[in-house]
Amino acid sequence: MKKFILGTAMALVMSTAAHAETVGVSMAKFDDNFLTVLRNGMTDYAKTLSGVTLQVEDAQNDVSKQQSQIQNFIASKVDAIIVNPVDTDATTAMSKLAADAGIPLVYVNRQPVNVDTLPEKQAFVASNEQESGTLETKEVCRILGGKGKAVVIMGELSNQAARMRTQDVHDVIKTDECKGLEIVEEQTANWDRTQGADLMTNWLSSGIEFDAVISNNDEMAIGAIQALKAAGKDMTKVVVGGVDATQDALAAMQAGDLDVTVFQDAAGQGKGALDTALKIAKGEKTEKKVYIPFQLVTPENVKDFVTKN
Repeated sequence: MKKFILGTAMALVMSTAAHAETVGVSMAKFDDNFLTVLRNGMTDYAKTLSGVTLQVEDAQNDVSKQQSQIQNFIASKVDAIIVNPVDTDATTAMSKLAADAGIPLVYVNRQPVNVDTLPEKQAFVASNEQESGTLETKEVCRILGGKGKAVVIMGELSNQAARMRTQDVHDVIKTDECKGLEIVEEQTANWDRTQGADLMTNWLSSGIEFDAVISNNDEMAIGAIQALKAAGKDMTKVVVGGVDATQDALAAMQAGDLDVTVFQDAAGQGKGALDTALKIAKGEKTEKKVYIPFQLVTPENVKDFVTKN
């Protein structure tokens, strides 16, 4: 009888161990509003899953640090790895590290440069960036009646999302409905609110005239708004757009300062990345690219998004 009980207990332990999974997560940086929502969405979801443990690391916007984190995850034999890349051009090497170790890897939010040639057991979870900048710019164009001058604030140029969203702006301006729009300045502020404010201050000091600010994300748009207001500009005369629909951005919209943003489901991307990583770890089939839809946010529907990000 004792042998039977012991055997049953051992079987239960082995069964539990077989279902316990550790996932290593390397985030580009913790000090980012949108990425914080994504990270929290992932960790909150993990708490609802039995036997799933996350080991979350901050790469502090350092490519070499992120690569070291991936190597450490591999050395500690995690069951899967999730990466929010610092530099989307550096993902080929990361993919090789994970592939050589036979450990599943999922990129989240920022599209890896090798997205179309990802090895087996690897995937990408995000929103389609072609939608974000397109939705934003089309709405700015609509508000301006298809004509006017615009400045474009770009994210980090090493980041695929910044490049794609900026290309979206140019593509929309080429259309018949929006060809009356002219880009008078286009510079990076590296996704950062303070840099967005500094860039706008420089533009205003240079005497640049414009009717709209088209920003690759909300943080830089908010920085631009702060600089515009500090300079005494009438916010009803300037159209400002961003992307992400962060809580700060939605508050700015409700205050009448931000005119356009695009909801990117940060928590949904975090959940989707973890689901995909666990499925691959269990040997289940998944799509190579998993997209969470963007949604346009304007003053008319802003209340619908206040609690989402």
